[in-house]
Amino acid sequence: MPLPNATPTDPPHRAEITELLSRFGAGDATATDDLFPLVYQELRSMAARFLQDESRAHTMQATALVHEAYLRMLGPENHAWEGRAHFFGAAAKAIRRILIDHARTRARLKRGGTFKRAPLTEALAVTAEPEVDLVGLDEVLQRLARIDPQKARVVELRFFGGLSVEQTAEVLGVSPSTVARDWQFARVWLARELETGD
Repeated sequence: MPLPNATPTDPPHRAEITELLSRFGAGDATATDDLFPLVYQELRSMAARFLQDESRAHTMQATALVHEAYLRMLGPENHAWEGRAHFFGAAAKAIRRILIDHARTRARLKRGGTFKRAPLTEALAVTAEPEVDLVGLDEVLQRLARIDPQKARVVELRFFGGLSVEQTAEVLGVSPSTVARDWQFARVWLARELETGD
């Protein structure tokens, strides 16, 4: 699965989004009703990256993925977001969990089926690679998280969230150069783990 050619841009309602997130954090449950229309397009573009070749690889639609991710983010186990960057970081995590759950369900429904593994270097290329093994990727990403949580988070934000290096740096509170180094290391490490199966 590729990173998009263009990264998500700051929405025109950035200040309004920040204010609504602040209201939600202060206990105003109605703020989410006003928030959703403002963040919908950016969430949808994040989701659409994974569903570009829906006819071959996916049965989900981007709209359904966005709605499910948003509902999960509003769940009782989630806390208030610290700002716009934190919100879209949480969205990337929700999209990852939904896609992994969906991939596991599809695998169970296939008779003894497993997903065709694609080298991570191909999966993270600019061209679409709809047959990446999301379940396998999730497993090695969890191993990376035990070794280096920040590098795993960089992958989650860039790969599942489609965030740029700068946006990822904002979410994590680190420098863009740190994100670029972590991204480069994580891609090599994950590719090796996926290809060897160790």
